[in-house]
Amino acid sequence: MAIRTTATHDLGTPGELPPEGVARARNRSPWLDFHVGTALVGAVAGFVIGHYIGVLIAGHDINVDNNGQNNVAICLSLGFGYLGWMAGIGGWNYPLAKMIGREPVGELPSSHWSRYFKYTLDHKVVGLQYVIGVLLFLFTGGLLAMGIRTELLNPVHHIIGPDRYIELVSEHGTVMMMMATSIVIGPLGNWLTPLMIGSRRMAFPRIEAFSFWTFIGGYMIILTAMPFGGFPTGWTGYAPLQTQASGGMDSYLCGFAVIGLGMITAGFNIAATVIHYRAPGMTWSRIPILTWSLLSTTSLLMFATPVLVMAGLFGILDRTALTAFYVNEHGGSSFLWEDLFWFFGHPEVYIMALPGFGIVGEMLPVFTRKPLFAYRVGAAGMIGVALLSFFVWQHHLFDSGINPDMRPLFMLTTELISIPTGFIYLVGMGTLWRSKIRFEVPMLFALALYFNFLIGGITGVYLSDVPVDVTVHGSFFVLAHFHYTIMGGLVFAFFGGIYYWWPKMTGKMLNKTLAKLHFWIMFIFFNFTFFPLLIVGLLGQPRRVFEYAHNLQGLNDFSSVSAYILGSSFLIFVWNFVWSTWINPVPAPANPWGSRGLEWQTPTPVPYWNFERIPVILSDPYRYGEPDPPPVADLGVPIGAAAAAQSFAAEVQLGLDEPGGSFRG
Repeated sequence: MAIRTTATHDLGTPGELPPEGVARARNRSPWLDFHVGTALVGAVAGFVIGHYIGVLIAGHDINVDNNGQNNVAICLSLGFGYLGWMAGIGGWNYPLAKMIGREPVGELPSSHWSRYFKYTLDHKVVGLQYVIGVLLFLFTGGLLAMGIRTELLNPVHHIIGPDRYIELVSEHGTVMMMMATSIVIGPLGNWLTPLMIGSRRMAFPRIEAFSFWTFIGGYMIILTAMPFGGFPTGWTGYAPLQTQASGGMDSYLCGFAVIGLGMITAGFNIAATVIHYRAPGMTWSRIPILTWSLLSTTSLLMFATPVLVMAGLFGILDRTALTAFYVNEHGGSSFLWEDLFWFFGHPEVYIMALPGFGIVGEMLPVFTRKPLFAYRVGAAGMIGVALLSFFVWQHHLFDSGINPDMRPLFMLTTELISIPTGFIYLVGMGTLWRSKIRFEVPMLFALALYFNFLIGGITGVYLSDVPVDVTVHGSFFVLAHFHYTIMGGLVFAFFGGIYYWWPKMTGKMLNKTLAKLHFWIMFIFFNFTFFPLLIVGLLGQPRRVFEYAHNLQGLNDFSSVSAYILGSSFLIFVWNFVWSTWINPVPAPANPWGSRGLEWQTPTPVPYWNFERIPVILSDPYRYGEPDPPPVADLGVPIGAAAAAQSFAAEVQLGLDEPGGSFRG
């Protein structure tokens, strides 16, 4: 990317104290500071207080479910626990300080490891916090998946049992679907967005930190479903099972509400950053394709997620205040939940798919040394997918008994959405056409995405047809299609992105041999796990059922053993992560892949404020194979902690870079 630099705001010289009115950072004892430890204490205290209030309000005989659990007390304990968690991490400090007329405490740049366990305003630290969080989500969901495949080793002899099996299925689906929303938006979206568009920070740094710790709070709330008896609905939470379930259903509904809040704030922050904080010259036709994918995804987060949050609140009211939104016998409708849930649920699929295509779209030009083919078509395809995803939700209800006259419309819209999706896919194929590919590890994951998504896309076309969908609905065919689309796309893209940007994030290279071993085991045994499930689904094996026909045991056993080996590939990644980062670190070159992306033109490690001077963008980042652009100017080096704090605090507190200023293209 051809750029030059321009002077930034005059914020003082290195070593100066912050100007009057700018918040100064305070040094506290570690025991009195806000961190994960104090957050856990706050969560436990809030849980106890909420449970006590719930018992006082509802007594012991009102809203008690079949297991003797008080739904009011459970919901209040989870809600107060979340509030205590955020109070302990410091999430309420800024608004409370403003409410009482005090200047909030600022933040000094720090390289100490403890910053990863605190409420920080540095988008790069938040991005790495998300990396660890996402790995925790994947590890949890993966363990639950191993339990599912273990139960399915034999159709007669049960290891887990029917009740615990459906709890595992529900918990696995919920953790993976709701937490997977943050897989790209969190780690790469927060870490890369400001660097890719030439900004010194996110638009709202405190909201960025708020969204991360909200995701962690939602994760813990969902895990509480297991001790409360789990929930039998799968990740979709269908009524009337929803109103009949035990206290674990309260964890599901409260967890969705909390996670939804994190999704909305994360999407709003990234969208505001891209719209208002682009560097001069960073026009809409020059922003990276990953940024386009994130912008399309955030539009879905902002407009679809509020529907899910309200649907969850209605469910909480049904279980605590005896309303009847989803209770058929009292005038409600279980179809209302299905419509509200899938109005969010199908855009949710593209919330996970679009960033994956954005990641591989960044890598293909680098490893083919060709411009990104039909860049504008790819961006238009992402916008088209985001728009049409709001018009397809009822294809999930073809087999539910809804008015058959609605089926042709949603069959048409479902097939139409394959057109912009195909545009995005063909952009990748056009870039690969007649290219000399460098088969580096990130490129291997990119190529695997296109292979896996092709199978997921073809099976999805069949499912858009009403007769086929009615035949295989609720079967393992749908499950395998979904995993090919999402895990075969998003998760492969995520690992490819980590291998690609990790040298920039940490200044260290991941071990190439371990990385290739991770890829080949993951790719081969992913297909060995899920392709047989397409077959057993066509042969009639239903989802969420712990017993199945004896003639299908061979395929199920093959899938289960493959799943164990697939899970071991993630352990290889974790070992590579630990070995290459802490035990035997190898310093990374400044730009190991030879990328022209703006994020690769900054020093490594990236300074606290990203750019000493705001760059002026002269071209897009994909002009490979063309004459070299003018030399890239020096983007600045660290200028001292005091000046960094002064600069950052002035931007956050005094608004010196308001929209329309030097940050906007």
